[in-house]
Amino acid sequence: MKRLLLLTLCILACAATWGQGEAKPLKGTFVNDEYDVFLEIDLYEETVEVAGHELLGPLNGYLGKHSNTFCWLITKSTIKGEDKAEVSLINDYGSEDLEATITAQADGTITLRQGRGSTLKMASKGKWQKLPATLEFKKK
Repeated sequence: MKRLLLLTLCILACAATWGQGEAKPLKGTFVNDEYDVFLEIDLYEETVEVAGHELLGPLNGYLGKHSNTFCWLITKSTIKGEDKAEVSLINDYGSEDLEATITAQADGTITLRQGRGSTLKMASKGKWQKLPATLEFKKK
């Protein structure tokens, strides 16, 4: 009887472990309401299709704005540990590029920190709006 109970507990523990799946904090849709921008990312694989840019094929993601179609495409991603990645971005005109670091926080938010290159700008109400060097995003 004890063996049967022990076997049952082991099976339940294994089933619970299998059901959880692998955590991927650098994948999903993240939003920043203050600047009305979002990140659609999968920094583990190139699976994100960018509307209007299907010719490029799947990418690691992009930074977009809800009110227009202008975006910054993530052309390269290098994972640095469980919760950090270095990315290369280029605007959809191909005229500006930059390097940035994306870090996942324990609370499910992510931080995008601009590095070398151009400054992130998004079209907003007919003008270019510069984005801060560090942006916080929450999971959608």
